[in-house]
Amino acid sequence: MEELILELKKEIIEALNLEDVKPEDIDEDAPLFGSGLGLDSIDALELIVLIEKNYGIKLKDPTKSKEVLKSVKVMAQFIAENRTK
Repeated sequence: MEELILELKKEIIEALNLEDVKPEDIDEDAPLFGSGLGLDSIDALELIVLIEKNYGIKLKDPTKSKEVLKSVKVMAQFIAENRTK
């Protein structure tokens, strides 16, 4: 799980062009939206695309997407349970 969390942090930084952020700067339990990384709805779409493209998981339900994108750790748990690639 730790490897997946680190991989996700790197992918988030790359996908969202967070140039001044390093993987170790991202708290895996911190919220991705609001107080944590401070991401917005456009970033949420980017993360959904990242999950679909890199892990073969489609997020169809918007309310489920909000739960899945809560933190890096929650994303990693969801991917570990649902990945097809």
